[in-house]
Amino acid sequence: MNTQYVLPTYGRAPITLVEGNGSLVRDSAGREYVDFAAGIATCSLGHCNPVVVNALCAQAHKLMHCSNLYGIGQQGELAELLVTRCFVYPGRVFFCNSGAEANDGIIKTARRFGHRRPAADGSPRYEVITFLKSFHGRTLGSMAATGQDKIKKEFDPMLHGFRHVPFNDIDALEAAIDGRTAAILLEAVQGEGGVNPATPAFLRAVARLCREHDLLLMMDEVQCGFGRCGAMFGWQAVAPELRPDCVSCAKGIAGGFPMGCFFVSDRAYDEAGTALSSIMDAGSHGSTFGGTPLACATAEATVKEILRLRLPERAAQLGDWIRAEILGWHLPAVENVRGLGLLLGVALKPGLASAAGDAAPSAYVVGLLREKGLLTVAAGPDTVRIVPALTLPKDIARRGLDILHDVLKALS
Repeated sequence: MNTQYVLPTYGRAPITLVEGNGSLVRDSAGREYVDFAAGIATCSLGHCNPVVVNALCAQAHKLMHCSNLYGIGQQGELAELLVTRCFVYPGRVFFCNSGAEANDGIIKTARRFGHRRPAADGSPRYEVITFLKSFHGRTLGSMAATGQDKIKKEFDPMLHGFRHVPFNDIDALEAAIDGRTAAILLEAVQGEGGVNPATPAFLRAVARLCREHDLLLMMDEVQCGFGRCGAMFGWQAVAPELRPDCVSCAKGIAGGFPMGCFFVSDRAYDEAGTALSSIMDAGSHGSTFGGTPLACATAEATVKEILRLRLPERAAQLGDWIRAEILGWHLPAVENVRGLGLLLGVALKPGLASAAGDAAPSAYVVGLLREKGLLTVAAGPDTVRIVPALTLPKDIARRGLDILHDVLKALS
């Protein structure tokens, strides 16, 4: 890849991918790889899936883009599918282009809610509580919400109004709530932060505290959503009875095409019975490229295929099998396997640090796996993430696991 004219914002691997088919990809040198990364949990149906390609091409021949100043029929169809078949409780959807944009949207929703439901002294509530090791994006708003200092270096001052507390710590969360708090934002599984699942007790406690203190419950489902964790959304795999007020989505929704959205519940938020979704009224938010006919048609086809093939259930079963296989090796290099469905993290023993040298152990192992023909991605300094396509065939999964076994055994 010619990097002369590209900003050096990524620590890129020394390969350039040029084509893919299902869970296999090929680089510019002609070498084939098993893909356990899937664009970081994005190519939910695998590479170049005919359903995605055909929907994209068919819509491209009709209308790719038009302004949101006009009606876009594909938005209505996709929103109906998402609300009735995926969220399965009443609400409305705003379409954007990425997970960071979706999180910015629900942060704005929380701030407007805090104006409509102010503190006892009449001052607007504006704080959003998030969690250490969380990741919500790299825009100024979503970066401020993220509970990882490493991504904030030299971008100070951060957007004011966020408080970070330890994940899965109910007492710490309860102590952090005060008269300024408007919402709690969390991931059902912290993907970038090390593949850390929320416990059912913790997630239910978050919902209880939101009810008791009149806060918005906001779920970041950017990486967890659309079947990845063994249910359509990650929270549904942990505490399915919950009804979050706001949900951010992206990644797997459109099978690799850039697409994001956020959902706002219709539940009443005041004594007059006003729907929460009405808070974001005309002029409150917008996006030039959000919800184009092309993006919506591609996403609708992808989501319908996820539902048709029952891929959430398949992700749960395949994820259990992969976890059991890895733990069954009893390798000294492996501490445990965390996660849900096909959002898994292989936690490495601390002793690998010496072999890695200056590199983080996870990055070191990811490099070794790539050299042997398996693409994975790090999740923090000591965890290798496995986030393949939900359609990953079992024989290809076995091929990838054999590479993982050999590398980890050699390290052991």
